[in-house]
Amino acid sequence: MMDSVRWVDADRRIHCSYSTKLAGDRGCLRLLDQTLLPEQRIYIETADPAVIYDSIKRLVVRGAPAIGCAAALGLAAVARRFEDGTVAEFKSRVRKTADYFASSRPTAVNLFWALNRCTSVLEQEQPVEILQDALLETALNILNEDIEMCHAIGRHGAGLLSPGCGVLTHCNAGALATGDYGTALAPVYAALENGVRVRVYSDETRPLLQGSRLTAWELQQAGVEVTTICDNMAAQVMREGRVQLVIVGADRIAMNGDTANKIGTYGVAILAAYHNIPFYVAAPYSTIDPELEDGSGIPIEQRDPAEVSCGMGKRTAPEGVDIYNPAFDVTPCGLIAGIITEKGILRPPFRPAIAALIGRR
Repeated sequence: MMDSVRWVDADRRIHCSYSTKLAGDRGCLRLLDQTLLPEQRIYIETADPAVIYDSIKRLVVRGAPAIGCAAALGLAAVARRFEDGTVAEFKSRVRKTADYFASSRPTAVNLFWALNRCTSVLEQEQPVEILQDALLETALNILNEDIEMCHAIGRHGAGLLSPGCGVLTHCNAGALATGDYGTALAPVYAALENGVRVRVYSDETRPLLQGSRLTAWELQQAGVEVTTICDNMAAQVMREGRVQLVIVGADRIAMNGDTANKIGTYGVAILAAYHNIPFYVAAPYSTIDPELEDGSGIPIEQRDPAEVSCGMGKRTAPEGVDIYNPAFDVTPCGLIAGIITEKGILRPPFRPAIAALIGRR
């Protein structure tokens, strides 16, 4: 039996946290099950490695920053249950668990960044109890820093928005995809707090409909005017003059500014360029991969063909037909007007701007 608890919670906004509610002092990872939104708000609380892996793999938790936070908090929860054995054995078990979590999704660099940051504390020569506390402290720091970075992204990006403008976004890069507040939606929330109201057009985002199920849901909850459109309607909406700005999130950014994001983002960027609409990426520094010179080296996750052929549980393609289901695509840096980060908006040429940002961090 997997060590997990599920319950309905109609009030809490926090969707990725460390809870001691049911687990005494050892604690558990607590996640909002995003696969059930918008119909149900169900939370999972667990310290079972298999459940945590499945939650990341199955998109119970998704969005690059949120995946990193969840993996770090999950690793801390699992590590607090490694009580027998030597310090060396403890370190080995933690590292194996981190490697296991890292294998869940290949594209979002925040996952590997967070796990590497956590396992770096194992270099200390300390008793197991001290290392357990250090892992939890590091994980909570990652979560709190992500929240602060998202708010900073919102402050820097809010100036791009004017009253009544239309903002198109693709997939979900709001509060559900981060520790809180979001990346692509952070400027929208910051503008709203400043009294500037805009209308967001949320691409439904095939095949899993994160834009309609998640983005529209959380914007509606926040009181933001939102209109959901099918992915293939974006060009028409742009031609009608309804969109003045595009802001998307990112799962990995190369040093030259090439950006991996949910499949379909590349097409949106091309449409925006044709219609002379600025296309922005919003992401914290942890999304930048300093090991990648350009986007050609970004691994693209291939997902279950059934997500396309049996979307939302209904067969929409004939049995036996070939399905190609990449989860991400890469938008070339030449299509990006700016990258909104916690330190400000980076402008082309991106390579020196990104290098300077990493240097400051």
